[in-house]
Amino acid sequence: MASADHDPLVLLRKAISSSQPFIPTASGDPGAEECPLSQASHLQFSAQGIALAIETPTRFISNDKPVDLRSIYFAWLNRELAIPEYNASATTLNEQLAAAGSTGKVQNLGFIERLDLITWLEAASEESEYIKPVAGDADAAAAAAAAAGTAPAAKSGAVSTAAQARAGKGTMDPRLASVYDGERKMGDRNTVLRGIKPTDFSHPPARPRLSLSIRKVLLGDRTRFILLSPSASSLLRMSNARSFLEDGKFIPPDASGSTASMLHVQRVIRAIDPNRPLRFILVEGSEQFKPEYWNRVVAVFTTGQTWQFKNYKWSSPNELFKHTLGVFVGWRGEQAPESIRSWGHRVLSTGVDRWRGGDGADASRFRDKEVVEQIWKAIEMNMRSKGWRFDAAPTAI
Repeated sequence: MASADHDPLVLLRKAISSSQPFIPTASGDPGAEECPLSQASHLQFSAQGIALAIETPTRFISNDKPVDLRSIYFAWLNRELAIPEYNASATTLNEQLAAAGSTGKVQNLGFIERLDLITWLEAASEESEYIKPVAGDADAAAAAAAAAGTAPAAKSGAVSTAAQARAGKGTMDPRLASVYDGERKMGDRNTVLRGIKPTDFSHPPARPRLSLSIRKVLLGDRTRFILLSPSASSLLRMSNARSFLEDGKFIPPDASGSTASMLHVQRVIRAIDPNRPLRFILVEGSEQFKPEYWNRVVAVFTTGQTWQFKNYKWSSPNELFKHTLGVFVGWRGEQAPESIRSWGHRVLSTGVDRWRGGDGADASRFRDKEVVEQIWKAIEMNMRSKGWRFDAAPTAI
């Protein structure tokens, strides 16, 4: 595995966060010109003076195999594409690679994998269920724990609390372990399974981390979905949902040029975890949903048009809103559609002030936060009633 200084994922994340260029090239020579990805042999990080082979395996694991750098770069390059266009673009690139005589192939990442990768690369999340730790992370975390006054266990196979807390999670650099050590510790596998008694569940004894599959069994899946309405009449779309739900400010959906097919927002849900924000994935359609995803839906935003639910697990509104919260956002002072009213208390009906535009737009939006707080309070109550925990979704909703 590459060192932290030459790790593909670390280099990508650092380059993205600092807006430094990284380009595909046909050679590893410094200063090589950019070329099409189908002809590239390397990915150049000009500011660092590093060129990595395009087929370098990374720490991102999909189907129990490392995903190569070409596939990671392709996913980042096409992060704004909707799922059908993304899949079509991958097929086209693979055809171009084959025509050029290359045996390489872009690995088409799944819905959750792709979102997880992009949010980690953007530094919007410090955690990834799909990224193995950087080599040496455990040692760095142990040193940080010792510096903070927490002596690591001396026995073979024991690791520091900081190392266990970060086990299996993606990190930018082992040198940031001292920062991670200041995070609130949510408990490790020992405290979860055996209280405070130290118990080593690893095998062989010298191995400090659980495999990804075992971690998922122990920790559950933390993915949470909010479905938005794809209707053109909806006041809340992918283009303005983050501004509204995360910042408490409504802007018209056509005021933003965003074409993202999926987003995430963060919010502290005190009934679930009062000390750190939870991440919620926003999507407009359920076409890529696996059956188990439906147990992770915490809210469905709707305009009252029933065609939205055609491909849902529960296509009947009355049945759907027995399982999850419905939310309608209209204009303040206007009556909600008859369909919304007929679905009863299971659909929260809210209204925002009309958009006035001009210089006074911001000043007129002070009541948006009240609406957003009302929505999140309803989501919190719904999650609590369904049995959500900070580390796991309910088995059924």
